[in-house]
Amino acid sequence: GSLINSRFVLTAAHCVKGAIEKKIGALTAVRLGEYDTTKETDCNGYSCAPSAIRVGIEEAIPHEQYRDNSANKENDIALIRLDRDIRFSDSIRPICLPSAVAQERSAPASGTQYTVAGWGRTLRSPKSAVKQKLQVPLVDLAQCQQKYRERKVNVVDNQLCAGGVYAEDSCEGDSGGPLMRFRNDAWVLEGIVSFGYKCGLSGWPAVHTRVANYDSWIRSKLRN
Repeated sequence: GSLINSRFVLTAAHCVKGAIEKKIGALTAVRLGEYDTTKETDCNGYSCAPSAIRVGIEEAIPHEQYRDNSANKENDIALIRLDRDIRFSDSIRPICLPSAVAQERSAPASGTQYTVAGWGRTLRSPKSAVKQKLQVPLVDLAQCQQKYRERKVNVVDNQLCAGGVYAEDSCEGDSGGPLMRFRNDAWVLEGIVSFGYKCGLSGWPAVHTRVANYDSWIRSKLRN
């Protein structure tokens, strides 16, 4: 998930309800400021970052219209309300929602580079101890819809697609994480990693929840 203010994390609904609940139970906490999960403190040659912090969860709020058994995972978005306000630091900062930065005059072109990050599966291991990040190209929605029709999956306007380059993709364990882009001098949370067909297959982009389309839903929950 991604921290969006001092109290809330934005993630995918399938990370907080459905099959995952049956498998591991309800989420109880989040870790903020993490980089290398095998180390208590993350250091480079010059300095060390503050230790990651564990924060309890007050409430998980999946989108009311998300259905865990739907093929296309529409409305795969959830908020996590933390049990206390977070103090920001050099290693813990919120990401901007699309509505917080100036609107673009035209939709970004296919091929525009986005960044995805997470601790998910890599070519070498089922999960990565160190946070990975990768640039992935935006894929035209119509092209993505055509591709996923081969799997009888209906990709919709509330989703956006990125990737499709061999061995460069989000994968299991990256779900709920950010698809982001640096624009207007800020990192903007454009998408939430939702699903894909296998991982890193050439021509098969990953599908993300389009955050901009859920702005009013997010704001209505932040008020509560």
